[in-house]
Amino acid sequence: MQDAHTTREAIGPQPGRWSLAVSGIAIVCFVALLALAWLSASTLFLIFAGILLAVFLDGLTRILGSVLALRRGLRLGVVTLGLGGLCVGLVGYGGAMVVQQTRDLGQTVQEQSGTVRDWLKSYGIDSPALEGLGTQKPDTTPKEPPKPQADEDATSQNAPAAEGPASNEGKPSGDRKPQSETAAGASIPSASSILGPASNVILALFNALGNVLVIVFLGIACAADPGTYRDGLLRFIPPQHRPRGTMVLDGMGETLRRWLFGQLITMVAIFLCTWAGLAVLGIGGALILGLQAGLLAFIPTIGPLVAGVVIVLASLASGTSAALGAIGVYVAVQTLETYGLTPFIQKRALDIPEATIFAGQLLLGVLFGLWGVALALPLIAVIKVLLDQLYIEETLHEDVKT
Repeated sequence: MQDAHTTREAIGPQPGRWSLAVSGIAIVCFVALLALAWLSASTLFLIFAGILLAVFLDGLTRILGSVLALRRGLRLGVVTLGLGGLCVGLVGYGGAMVVQQTRDLGQTVQEQSGTVRDWLKSYGIDSPALEGLGTQKPDTTPKEPPKPQADEDATSQNAPAAEGPASNEGKPSGDRKPQSETAAGASIPSASSILGPASNVILALFNALGNVLVIVFLGIACAADPGTYRDGLLRFIPPQHRPRGTMVLDGMGETLRRWLFGQLITMVAIFLCTWAGLAVLGIGGALILGLQAGLLAFIPTIGPLVAGVVIVLASLASGTSAALGAIGVYVAVQTLETYGLTPFIQKRALDIPEATIFAGQLLLGVLFGLWGVALALPLIAVIKVLLDQLYIEETLHEDVKT
């Protein structure tokens, strides 16, 4: 009887089985969270871009606070209006010139790409990526002589009468269309035939404008009161871990702020140096070439390579000496960035090896496309802060500086 009583007491929920069920639920939830993040990756990257803008606006607001003793809201308003006025001024005064140079530069790059394709073909090297580029050959097919106007008028008058009954013969009564409806459909073109090519451009413009508006709204909203959003995130962390969570969030914000301002200085320096060097050489579209080199500097490793290819292709139209001079300008600017700007500006903000950055760009680019390539470096910076403070310091109990 004692053994049966002992066996009866042992029956019931066991800690091992309960922990196994909880682990299974946690794994399922984690997999579902990864699937949700994968499906909404573009939206998450859009939100992260808005956070980057908020960090940038917050940094400018803090800098302005050291000069003007104003409330934070007023300082943020001054910063936002200043940046908005600068963008509007650049578009208003230099927009027409930028558009014209961009159009000319696009035509030049297309023609020189065709020249490079033909040169490669002369050596037996096929380049499928360059097919369809270059100057278009004139149409040499013989054309029929124009018909007399009287014949055209007679044909246009007799065509509806001849085609109307014949087109309905042999068809079921349900498939036949009235002659008036057929004539109206022939005379009035469909909306898709008119707006087909333009609708794609309009949708792309609305999509890009919507993304910009979302980023601007998120940036201004988060920069207006960053403490509220930080405290909201800390509420999801257990109370005993909130001090470490505060340090992690503050560390990520400080790292991104330093990197953004350092990257901005680097981009402006590359733009000015490239523009000045190409303008001295007399290469057309020097302003646009410098601008695209400065903007592509935001994407390390891959961005400068793309900028260099565009510069070389554009300079080929001015001759071999101009192309060699453009290559020299590009090499000089990249040397200045690699050995001058990056070690002194970005070393304090972000100390990550180049191979790690390039591998991260390749991985994120394959997984998430253009968003992953463009935002790879700030994402790697955030991951570095998480690893430093949560794994190296918290788990391994080692100093990150050592």
